Amino acid sequence: MLKLKNRQRRRPAQFSKSKLATNERGFSLIETTIALLISMIVGLGSAAIFGFSAKNNSGASERTLAAAVAQHELEKIRSVPTFTDTSLAVTAGVNTTVASAGRNYTVNKVVCITAACGGNATLKVITITVTPQGGQAGWMRSPVILRTQRSSLTKGTN
Repeated sequence: MLKLKNRQRRRPAQFSKSKLATNERGFSLIETTIALLISMIVGLGSAAIFGFSAKNNSGASERTLAAAVAQHELEKIRSVPTFTDTSLAVTAGVNTTVASAGRNYTVNKVVCITAACGGNATLKVITITVTPQGGQAGWMRSPVILRTQRSSLTKGTN
């Protein structure tokens, strides 16, 4: 009989240490960490862009509603049949508060007939300024300004 006491078992050649290192498949820990880090950077960047776009969309909505309020006020003035109507009386600016879509807006109407604003005795320059009262500061709360002219039906000197 063979004595196995003094013999050391040898690994077969296909399972030697150097062969195992070269035949391994999959990703190393460093590779997965780098991939996770890149994914995290991309995810945080897209979340920041999403927040930025949501803020700008809400500001654009606020400005669009302010423009709609200004247009409505302008249409009320356009519906006045005569140049001498009291609603077209010369004013230095009257502030009123208008509610639209659950938001409040400050509306300022100025009717001018002086040469300083471009008007004269037969031409009224009407300026409507609408400023959102709510919302965040900055460009979202800047006023929307509409300007129009209304002339009388009388013949001029020319």
